[in-house]
Amino acid sequence: MKVGVSMFATDYAVRPDDLARAAEDRGFESVWFPEHTHIPANRKSPWPGGGDLPKDYWHTHDLFVTLTAAAAVTKTIKVGSGICLVIERDPILMAKEVASVDTLSNGRLIFGIGGGWNAEEMENHGTRFDKRWKVLRERIEAMKEIWTKEAAEYHGEFVNFDPIWSYPKPVQKPHPPILLGTLSEKGLDRVARYCDGWIPVGIRPKDLPAAIKNLNERAVRAGRKAGDLPVSIFGAPGKEETLKQFQDAGAERVVIGLPSDNKAKVFALLDQFAPLVQKCA
Repeated sequence: MKVGVSMFATDYAVRPDDLARAAEDRGFESVWFPEHTHIPANRKSPWPGGGDLPKDYWHTHDLFVTLTAAAAVTKTIKVGSGICLVIERDPILMAKEVASVDTLSNGRLIFGIGGGWNAEEMENHGTRFDKRWKVLRERIEAMKEIWTKEAAEYHGEFVNFDPIWSYPKPVQKPHPPILLGTLSEKGLDRVARYCDGWIPVGIRPKDLPAAIKNLNERAVRAGRKAGDLPVSIFGAPGKEETLKQFQDAGAERVVIGLPSDNKAKVFALLDQFAPLVQKCA
């Protein structure tokens, strides 16, 4: 099983390039960064984590700038969006951002995506909360056209453009793996229809085998093969017992969450968790 780390790359935390280099030196498979463009000062949407929203959420660097910084100083570690709020980004520009990072990293990008929870935030970007999943699907479909076609076009309800030329194309073919963060039944159908992997939000190790079986059945109904959609567990604690449980349950990857803190504190945690890389291999 692969072991990665994730952190909100904020203006007060260790730099993302320093984190990526340190994670690579310690053998971690991947380094991941979430995003929020902003947080509305007046917000009704409750934070899924409960309680007050941590300030990390409105102090993050731009996601693709962060991924580029991490990729530029490393050679082998994969860089991941964990997750990218597709519903808040223009699909033509986003397709170029994804392809550019994949090209400049020599094919090391993993494209984690999600529908988001903050209705006011996405509405500032022109996406209604009740339409977010259709917006996400159309933008993913449109980007796939841009990544794989010389003259790409797409005509949907929310994304609409006549043939365009857009380069670079991604190094990974047909495009970087797309992982969707979700846990609902409809979410599993979305993974099966247009994604390449699954991030099961908030799942317990004992529930994972049945969930994977459910996903595989949906994949087959969608014309794909069972087992083609690997599972990545985010937010797992850095405990050998828990990681072993997820490994035995069928996870391909676990991603340990790190706090947005200074270099000394974050690097100490990397040293603490590094032995798990070999133990889970």
